[in-house]
Amino acid sequence: MKRNTALPFLLLTGFLPALQRLFHQGVSEPIGLLSDCSFGLAIVLIALYSPRWIRVVVLVLWVLAQAIAHELILAMQRLPVWEDLHYLTDPGFMLKSTSGINLSSPSMLLLFLVVALPACCLPLTRPAWKWFRRGTMLCLLFLFIHGFLNYRYDDQSIIARYNPLHWFLVDPLSSLLHPQPEVRADFPSGLNELDLSGTPLLTKTKAKNVLIILLEGIPGMYYPEIGKAMGVTSAENEMHRLAAATPNAMLVPDFTAHSHQTIRGLYSALCGDFSKLSWDTPKAFELQENQERAQACLPALMTRHGWSTHFLQAASLGFMGKDRLMPLIGFQQVHGDEWFTEPNPFPFEWGVVDSVFFQGATQYIANLQSQKRPWMLTLLTVGTHQPYGVPNDIADRFGSRKTATVDLLDQSVAGFIEKLRKDGVLKDTLVIITSDESHGSPIADWISSWGLALILAPEEKQLPRIKEGGYGLVDITVTVLDYLGVEAPEPLIGRSMFRRYDTAREMVSYTTSKRRWHTADNLRYECSDDGRCRVGTAASLLGPPPADFARDQGKGAQLFAITKALDLKVLSPQNKKTLKFANGEIRELPEQITNEWSNNLVGAQYLNFPAHSKVTVAISLKAIKAAVSGIHLKLLIKQWESTQNNIPLPTFPVLHTGEDCEIEFAFDNPEARQSFSFHLLGEGKEASLQVEKFNVTIENDREK
Repeated sequence: MKRNTALPFLLLTGFLPALQRLFHQGVSEPIGLLSDCSFGLAIVLIALYSPRWIRVVVLVLWVLAQAIAHELILAMQRLPVWEDLHYLTDPGFMLKSTSGINLSSPSMLLLFLVVALPACCLPLTRPAWKWFRRGTMLCLLFLFIHGFLNYRYDDQSIIARYNPLHWFLVDPLSSLLHPQPEVRADFPSGLNELDLSGTPLLTKTKAKNVLIILLEGIPGMYYPEIGKAMGVTSAENEMHRLAAATPNAMLVPDFTAHSHQTIRGLYSALCGDFSKLSWDTPKAFELQENQERAQACLPALMTRHGWSTHFLQAASLGFMGKDRLMPLIGFQQVHGDEWFTEPNPFPFEWGVVDSVFFQGATQYIANLQSQKRPWMLTLLTVGTHQPYGVPNDIADRFGSRKTATVDLLDQSVAGFIEKLRKDGVLKDTLVIITSDESHGSPIADWISSWGLALILAPEEKQLPRIKEGGYGLVDITVTVLDYLGVEAPEPLIGRSMFRRYDTAREMVSYTTSKRRWHTADNLRYECSDDGRCRVGTAASLLGPPPADFARDQGKGAQLFAITKALDLKVLSPQNKKTLKFANGEIRELPEQITNEWSNNLVGAQYLNFPAHSKVTVAISLKAIKAAVSGIHLKLLIKQWESTQNNIPLPTFPVLHTGEDCEIEFAFDNPEARQSFSFHLLGEGKEASLQVEKFNVTIENDREK
């Protein structure tokens, strides 16, 4: 027995996810329990019959997969997918998300480590091979029963039906087994048109300025009256101060956030279009190749009509290339955390905390008001992003970092609104308070598609308290233009929240690995990534599942065709496109490269290249300031966060002050490449570099 002391710990390590599901959910999720047991048993068998070094690798990967997935569930109420690798293994992202070990559930990771460490280190005797065969048969039996029940009861959430590692493997296979069909002729016009046919709520408007406030990850349920209107309450995270500060706001309870990811939410809200209903390259990046569509975004339209346009966010602009994308869609002034001079009262890795952000935003607006010119300002917070901008002592009082940071956001945004009211800003400013995405709730997975929306306008007495009808981020641009009396150009789609419509609304979203579609004849379809669809009668895309929710017998497949068509709206398949990731920005360089992500000089990240394509990269750089030793540069490329060594890369010369260089190279893609990132890195003492050009040109071979 002394040589087998690791066995109990190994069994605990493998079956801990199943035990935790039993502890938290009882037997209410039997399909998920089967998934946990089958994969837990597989891990035990692999570790048991492998050399020690393989056992250690397998158990470490198993523990990391379960712990990271658990954090993602708590933060976003969804399981990880392959496309998340650019986050889950992004050193910069993970460093910020886990800095200070500010995990949402550190006890789970600690428990895993307590049982996994002895399983890795203590002696373990390999049983007879007959037990491996029996264990394998049992594992396959679990998977067979899981597949049968999963097919019969696919109305449950993905989280309830899958172990994270199981879903991580199933999700990419689903796209191969259930390819999206070609677009059919009956594409619903309600998802592709501008609809201003409703009856106006206002005959005359007073506001000349526009303020759009996007609160990171906040679902509609956090506003008490909105939650009540949708039949959902969440006393744990309710924002009572914001509600008290907006007693006369027009509330839009039925409001959809179309996808995960801030850059996608910003695109929908500011460009009047659905974000991609997939994990493909965000449309915001593709606007670089479609300047005409970029000029139809709200900031560009308002700039052309005489407004000064501004974007201010609490985080760094570099991540997801917002330093490039926000000017591209028309913002004249774009600022991130570098704009703020007041230090954070406590450290927060992502940027300035909400209290500091809204104090700075108050000053920013005061400056705009003094210029006597109509303005548009978009604000984006970051405090409610994992690991959450809250000091540990306050988080301990609330019992949850997320709950604590929502409370701090509630204080900050409510105080901000009250200050605007006191300063008279609200007398001539249209204010839309919304969210870039929804971080969801354990209550139901559809809450991950439920955004926040409330509107403050000088005509508050003429507006209803509860705005009936379904709306979404896609409608914000049209709503602002309709209020201001500015003509909306043809590329825009959506309805105005300042109009009353008598017909049901087409609406779509893609969250928690499910595509949702609400039709004009009040049917709701839900299709998960594994190709299974359900349909039922519902008044909205949002809300509890319909009473008659049943497996779809065919039409639901059209949803995959619809989402494919919507995803191709900015860039249809074409022979050549060029994405630009630099425009003469001057970057201060570190004396020594310390992080391949945080020191990256360009935002050319997470790109997809089709099979049989050729990629050409053109780079132009100039040394603005350099020591005698010069500036040393190098380029790395990564796919799925792994450095690629099979593509020849150029060597950069050492640059001295005033010197420049131009580099161009190309490579072929016999097979499709996904989540492809370029890392341009430079170092030099007290050095600065101007990145004049970083173009990525993709050419498709139509003959293949």
